[in-house]
Amino acid sequence: MLRGSSGFYTYAIYDHLKEWPAFDLDNTRVAFKLRKDKFNYMAIADNRQRFMPLPDDRLPPRGQVLAYPEAVRLVNPVEPEFKGEVDDKYEYACESRSNQVHGWISIDSSSDSTGCWLITPSYEFRSAGPLKQYLGSHLGPTMLSVFHSTHYSGADLIMKFGENEPWKKVFGPIFIYLNSNSDGFSPIKLWEDAKQQMVNEVESWPYTFPASEDFLSSAQRGKFEGRLLVRDRYIRDAFVPVSGAYVGLAAPGDVGSWQREYKGYQFWTITDDKGYFSIINVLPGDYNLYSWVNGFIGDYQCNNIINITSGSEINVGELVYEPPRHGPTLWEIGIPDRSAAEFYVPDPNPLYVNRLYVNHSDRFRQYGLWERYADLYPNEDLVYTVGISDYKKDWFFAQVTRKKDNNTYQGTTWRINFNLDSVNTKGTYKLRLALASVHYAELQIRINNLDATSPPLFSTGVIGKENTIARHGIHGLYWLYNIDVQGSLLVKGNNTIFLTQATKDGPFVGILYDYIRLEGPPT
Repeated sequence: MLRGSSGFYTYAIYDHLKEWPAFDLDNTRVAFKLRKDKFNYMAIADNRQRFMPLPDDRLPPRGQVLAYPEAVRLVNPVEPEFKGEVDDKYEYACESRSNQVHGWISIDSSSDSTGCWLITPSYEFRSAGPLKQYLGSHLGPTMLSVFHSTHYSGADLIMKFGENEPWKKVFGPIFIYLNSNSDGFSPIKLWEDAKQQMVNEVESWPYTFPASEDFLSSAQRGKFEGRLLVRDRYIRDAFVPVSGAYVGLAAPGDVGSWQREYKGYQFWTITDDKGYFSIINVLPGDYNLYSWVNGFIGDYQCNNIINITSGSEINVGELVYEPPRHGPTLWEIGIPDRSAAEFYVPDPNPLYVNRLYVNHSDRFRQYGLWERYADLYPNEDLVYTVGISDYKKDWFFAQVTRKKDNNTYQGTTWRINFNLDSVNTKGTYKLRLALASVHYAELQIRINNLDATSPPLFSTGVIGKENTIARHGIHGLYWLYNIDVQGSLLVKGNNTIFLTQATKDGPFVGILYDYIRLEGPPT
């Protein structure tokens, strides 16, 4: 606690000594449970805040458990206004980059209101980078500061420590902030004040008060800056600065490995409108530079090891990302942004509504949307015709299984129909498949061949353990596949690509696509 500060800080230092045995850790967090008779209004974003039911409403006979224990339909809540709604903590998950302040507001009999907020001034200690999704506040009333979890990523993010492997990491500090308003119940006023306090905490990072030698001050850290340009010669044969690209330092690894990295720290920023970036307060150590750019597929990585020392200032100059490109674009579906949000997300079953997300930009957070596919396509699977169909209306956001009458499930095969005015039968075409999330799915690709018993042109094998569909997400881990298509497989005129999701082990198996593109031979 600091003098004059309306709250308190907490942090943790995790240690694995060299002589200790091997060890796995899948989730770790700080949890706060507030008084249920006091705190009844929750806020996690400007457009994600509401009055919440009581935790008692989740228990039978007031609540009915749905497909998994976290999801409960409120059939007879204490307060009738919540009747028929679904409560599920995963409906309130947040990406790490926006999971900086959330909490609850209480109102007492005198009409005074009090806010209790969890503020995370830096996500440098969280695993897996800025897009990793974490739980925050949810019914309880509960506030979580999750340091590490496997949610929306699966087994790839289980922290594994071998024998003779020393490790230490500082998680936090985080700030628990309290504010109040004596002018009656005003959630907006308290929320805006909490957001301003979050800004104050961010500007004070790294803090000067921790006594531990493991938490380094700003003077003991370094700075890294430069400029990022993009060159896609089939769009514009020039080096183009990009605005809003994410640029980060993380442990040395392979292209895109930052999204599965958990033992070290990560430091991210975004480029300005001229492509310049500056990453400050970087802890000493060895890093690779990583980046991704909305509007372009793939990941950028600077393979040179970047060594940050105390007080160092490194300017790397201009870096150029040349995204994967084989030939001119013949057609494309979606937007390369690592998310399936641009595709068609249906209205929920009226029995399973969370009213917060009605007419909301995050409509994908409703419960049970995986069941809506069979409602829309009861007998035949999705067919998309290039040049006629609209991916915003005609491409379902997730390729899921179809439930059969005997409570079993079957895989699904989607079709992409397209027309070619001419074909270079001796040339090589390229199919780009960017996936936003996968759960126990196998994607098989066939071209102009519907025979599912024949060997596919390409198969991913069974991949992914992200459970994004069940947890109301719109992305998990990013997967990119680049598939050679011999011109002899194509014909002048009408062609069809068959996308078969072959596994059928339950309702949550499936694929969220990010972006699909067919490129012609190089010109």
